[in-house]
Amino acid sequence: MSTILITGASSGLGAEMARQFAALGYDLGLCARRTERLDELRTEILAEHPDRVVSVKQLDVTDDTAVFTVFDEFADEFGTLDRVIVNAGLGKGAPLGTGKHAANRETAVVNFLAALAQTEAAMKIFRAQARGHLVMISSISGLRGMPKTLTTYAATKAGVAALAEGLRAEAVPGVDVSVIYPGYIRSEMNDRIKHEPKFMVDTETGVRAMVAAIEKRRTKAYVPSWPWVPLGYALRILPSPVVRKML
Repeated sequence: MSTILITGASSGLGAEMARQFAALGYDLGLCARRTERLDELRTEILAEHPDRVVSVKQLDVTDDTAVFTVFDEFADEFGTLDRVIVNAGLGKGAPLGTGKHAANRETAVVNFLAALAQTEAAMKIFRAQARGHLVMISSISGLRGMPKTLTTYAATKAGVAALAEGLRAEAVPGVDVSVIYPGYIRSEMNDRIKHEPKFMVDTETGVRAMVAAIEKRRTKAYVPSWPWVPLGYALRILPSPVVRKML
């Protein structure tokens, strides 16, 4: 039996990944700030899959000490961690210089500094085990510098992808590293937007594409593949004015 740790698992993409990985036969370590939602998710999963093991723990990923403690507790509890999915994230943001530095800073701390701590904690365990699969959840917006409210968010997601690339370049024995670039997938993070973006898909469909890429241990995946594989290529090479019209 294989084990997966998912951060930010109380809602959205994290919660749906937990459901889908449980259906595939994985035991789960789920953590997030909101333990009441984790408890509800655990109850739901065990009702559908009573032979699974689902452990939940409270975790604020911005607390570095807590990150290392909780990851080690999961590893001790399960005896091994086969896969860690660094998923916890925040979507706040405002155009730079408009007086909303606090929101941009919070996003930077959660999406990058906290992701760094989670990566450190996961890799410490994987190096000791001499095996493991690290999955970093980035974003299609991390492929380019983005304007206005997305500027800081996109920069953090580019940073997450760079962490993954650096680890792949190191080629730690026994450790696979994947970076997943979701396109527009409906989740709690974007359910308050005024105008739904083009190409938005429902949570279950989008996460199914994410899970398939993770299961294949893809080093890099744009999901869902249509339209994000061709659009991802276009985003990297087209001039900024064209990119603004596309998204």
